[in-house]
Amino acid sequence: MKLRSALMGAAAFTALASAAWAERGADGHVNVLYWQAPSILNPYLSSGTKDVESASLILEGMAGFNEKGEVFARLAESVPTVENGGVSADLTQITWKLKAGLLWSDGTPVTSADAAFTYEYCKHPEGGCAQAARFEGIKSIETPDDLTVVITFEAPKPNPYQAFVGGTSPIIQKAQFANCLGAAASTCTDQNFGPIGTGPYRVTEFKTNDTVSLEANPNYRDAAKPSFATMTIKGGGDAEAAARAVMETGEFDYAWNTQINPDLQAQMIAAGKGTLLNGFGTLVERIEMNMTDPSPDLAEGERSTIKHPHPFLSDMKVRKALSMAIDRQVLVEVGYGNAGRATCNLVPAPELYASDNTECLTQDMEGAKALLDEAGWTDSDGDGVRDKDGKKLSVLYQTSTNPVRQDFQALIKGWWNEIGVEVELKNIDASVYFGGDAGSPDTFQKFYADVEMYANNFDGTDPEPYLAQYLCDKIPGPDNQWQGENINRFCDPAYDALVKELSTTADMAKRGEIAKKLNDMLTKDSYTVVALVDRGRLSAASNTLGGVVLNTWDTELWNAQDWFRVK
Repeated sequence: MKLRSALMGAAAFTALASAAWAERGADGHVNVLYWQAPSILNPYLSSGTKDVESASLILEGMAGFNEKGEVFARLAESVPTVENGGVSADLTQITWKLKAGLLWSDGTPVTSADAAFTYEYCKHPEGGCAQAARFEGIKSIETPDDLTVVITFEAPKPNPYQAFVGGTSPIIQKAQFANCLGAAASTCTDQNFGPIGTGPYRVTEFKTNDTVSLEANPNYRDAAKPSFATMTIKGGGDAEAAARAVMETGEFDYAWNTQINPDLQAQMIAAGKGTLLNGFGTLVERIEMNMTDPSPDLAEGERSTIKHPHPFLSDMKVRKALSMAIDRQVLVEVGYGNAGRATCNLVPAPELYASDNTECLTQDMEGAKALLDEAGWTDSDGDGVRDKDGKKLSVLYQTSTNPVRQDFQALIKGWWNEIGVEVELKNIDASVYFGGDAGSPDTFQKFYADVEMYANNFDGTDPEPYLAQYLCDKIPGPDNQWQGENINRFCDPAYDALVKELSTTADMAKRGEIAKKLNDMLTKDSYTVVALVDRGRLSAASNTLGGVVLNTWDTELWNAQDWFRVK
């Protein structure tokens, strides 16, 4: 069985598409299936990939990352560099120039004030921003004229392509969000469900956790695009059903994140109606260890907060034992086949930043048992569950509802039971789990469990903003509407200092060394992040959908404006 890494290269489809691009909307309707349904269309209020991806059709930044991980201009005239004078020689400043004549989908001009406002919106001290790491290290943003945005950094910034670059850091319209600063952000339903944007599509109707209906943006900067007049993003179901809807029934044109096992992949390819797209990037399935106490006995607002350390996962020996008991290669074989690789790293790529840590790849049940013995967890009453000081070693293990993830839960529960750990499994609808609703007890940000499993990745090829998510000040909590990116509540001043060093280090070899150290601090040195599988992106596209280029460095919808119907 072979999986294609993309339907065609970014340049290869240009000739085929030229006829389709002759007129905006000429190809009618396109159906897209995100079985993890979007919950919100404001990426600053959600860490969920499905929300960021959907919003990227509407909201854009100065630039994005192409399928090779290269920065390319979107709203900007060009990508600023030291060579063209857009980045200062001392790396403390980057100047973006907006393209002239850009319009929001409501017909009003896009200006530099919108970018400055976006920064203010995300960094507001009374709010919670799910993408705050993208704005780390900024001293000021100035707008000398309507088309110029000057970002000044607190120190030299060798990687200045973070703020306003990629799907996680778009520019929002100041006029629309002006009354949504700080604590008011989450109350702005109309704005969060129907943002005015510059992308190829605009929202006509949004049903949270269900459907996004879109139409071609009449003010999109390329008059011939998008080729499709309307698009529907449908949510619900599961990964297998999503894949079947493209690969077998033909009901949908594109299905995102089709996590299906190798046998099903082969069956669906044989149907001949679609193609499975696969490409490796930085998507890692992992288990996050909660460093805080999620006990329901604590008052609301105190659970899973830094006020209360976890009663047993605060012990590194316990965390390491849980990791040692896992056979990652079995997980790959059961869940992903050729679309997965066992890993110990949170950052598996690019090669420059990938640690050579392979310690976890060999399962060690006896070593895990010995570690728990050392930590004082023994089975004193012979019931098969270890205990200490009258407390059972019992964990609540949660993840999203997904056949592959439930297979992983079952396998890992068995291994943990074997070393004397009691395990309760919980799975949550993905739309809720990744939704970011501050009022829900079931979001992965709120983390009302001992351990939880999910996968995400970072924009572009530089992991600096991704690793910055684990800074102490990025911990979710009631004071920031549970929007921080530091999901497991890890906090180490030494880690914070090293992130700061990375942000000012220009030498690429040295950047690689620092990133590897940061990765190891989270994984093999502390086991707060237990990496499992380096997952290839696996999505499905109909044979009648042209122009699709799989991108593992930005959103999968990064070039939806170039999609067309194959005649």
